[in-house]
Amino acid sequence: MELINFGLNLVIYFYDTYLQMLSNLSIRNYALIRELEMSPSTSLNIITGETGAGKSIMLGAIGLLLGKRADTKILFSKEIKCVIEGTFEISKYELKGEFDEAELDYDPTTIIRREISPNGKSRAFINDIPTTLDVLKKIGLKLLDIHSQNESIEIGKKETRLKIVDDYAQNSDLKAVYLKYYANFKLSESMLEELTIQHSNVKKEDSYNTYLLNELVSASLKPNEADGLESELKILENSEDIKLKLSQIIIKFQDSDYSVSEKIAEIVNLLANLTLYSEQLKVLNDRFLSSFLELKDVVYELEGLSDNVEHNPERIQEINDRLGLLYQLQQKHNTNDVSGLIDIQLELTSRIETNEQLEEKITYTKKSFDLAKKQMLSAGKNLTNSRKEVLGSFSKEIGNLLSEVGILNGIIQMIHKTKEPSKTGFDDIEILFSANAGILPEPLAQVASGGEFSRLMLCIKSLLANKSSLPTIIFDEIDTGVSGEIAKKMASMLRRMSKNHQLIAISHLPQIAAKGNAHYFVYKKESNGSTETSIRKLDAKEHVQEIAKMIGGENPTTTALQNAKELIEF
Repeated sequence: MELINFGLNLVIYFYDTYLQMLSNLSIRNYALIRELEMSPSTSLNIITGETGAGKSIMLGAIGLLLGKRADTKILFSKEIKCVIEGTFEISKYELKGEFDEAELDYDPTTIIRREISPNGKSRAFINDIPTTLDVLKKIGLKLLDIHSQNESIEIGKKETRLKIVDDYAQNSDLKAVYLKYYANFKLSESMLEELTIQHSNVKKEDSYNTYLLNELVSASLKPNEADGLESELKILENSEDIKLKLSQIIIKFQDSDYSVSEKIAEIVNLLANLTLYSEQLKVLNDRFLSSFLELKDVVYELEGLSDNVEHNPERIQEINDRLGLLYQLQQKHNTNDVSGLIDIQLELTSRIETNEQLEEKITYTKKSFDLAKKQMLSAGKNLTNSRKEVLGSFSKEIGNLLSEVGILNGIIQMIHKTKEPSKTGFDDIEILFSANAGILPEPLAQVASGGEFSRLMLCIKSLLANKSSLPTIIFDEIDTGVSGEIAKKMASMLRRMSKNHQLIAISHLPQIAAKGNAHYFVYKKESNGSTETSIRKLDAKEHVQEIAKMIGGENPTTTALQNAKELIEF
């Protein structure tokens, strides 16, 4: 019967189901790793090795697939590039929308690659399409979930606690609706705020601008008006001198006994008698006659001007007042002419009209803002209700799982608090924990020991694994601070989780390592005077041998080997 049970365990050990998440991992030229490749089982993969062999180095390399930053210090060889590549089978995960949003080619077999060149340049690819680290992180976190010893820090963050509750409540649809309406709300809020500030600034100037505009409108401005007024003023201010000289000109031309007009007329008659003798004399006569007629017309206009020129003090004062107003306006508005004032009048009119349009726009935007706020509050209320509904059952189920891993009196309390709307909703969740009877629960990060925290996080992961399609989960020493029977119970929980999810667990405990469907051993080796980290998958016999070493040391006894087999069978 012992042989039959052991054989059945070996069958389970080598069995891989059809669909897996991380199907292949390749690491080249990273830290102490020259080249490393592994094809994990779809269920529970165990990674063991001596301290300092490079297990954490592997995690660092995997972190690059999640968008973490790197530099040339991580290169094993400074002459060639580092390449980290993961192949993922993702057909059962609804990720096509994520790929479409990032403008990436969707493929059920997706390859994520990260390259770091010797010159420090980093590049990321998804299905051979270059992408950004932000996109890589967004997609990568859908494929890999690394639980490290630093997760106690993460769970201290409000966003992490809300994510745990949302994963348990399966709130992805409610969150998507809320985020959509919250984004609309923030956009409307920002637009309304910007318009309100703009309107406030304009309104401060509005009264003054209206005053300036009314002042210019009442001035009845006309282009080139000042030039005409200045010319008229010059005539009026010198009217007596102008009238005297014009009278003298007119008298000399036609009113004296020996007028210029009569003498020119005589010349005209003499020339007329000569036109019969020469064509040239005829032309000259015509020109002289034309000039005479033009001269008479000029004198006629001078007569009219003389009649109209009068000393008019009232008109002089009127023009001076008008010019004074125009000059004052030009100086006030820092322009050189009336045309500049007219331009300013048009600009002020436009500003005031724009402010009126701005008020209409604010009214319209306020309506959009009110609608967006109403939708956001409604969606946020639905999300809040869903979260609050599961807090009791979550605490109860976690308490039951804690009992399975040896924390018999463990208490988890989820405290809900309401906050101002943000991208995560209206809620804050505080996790209170007590591992002992009679001790009041306190905030988790303040009271849980290393071993208690490891078991609690395993319980949370286990509970969430039953609620949703989690990505590949990598546990970095989830067994910290535990041993003996507790370790066995944790191992059983891991094995149960691995029936529906791909797990990779870095462990130092034989109880956990014994439950692996696949066992990988990380080790150091010397090559060409340098130390390298490598990994190999253990076969069934090597699996037993390694468990025995973890129990009894480098040279395990027969008893240790028997204990190893019993752990595997348990």
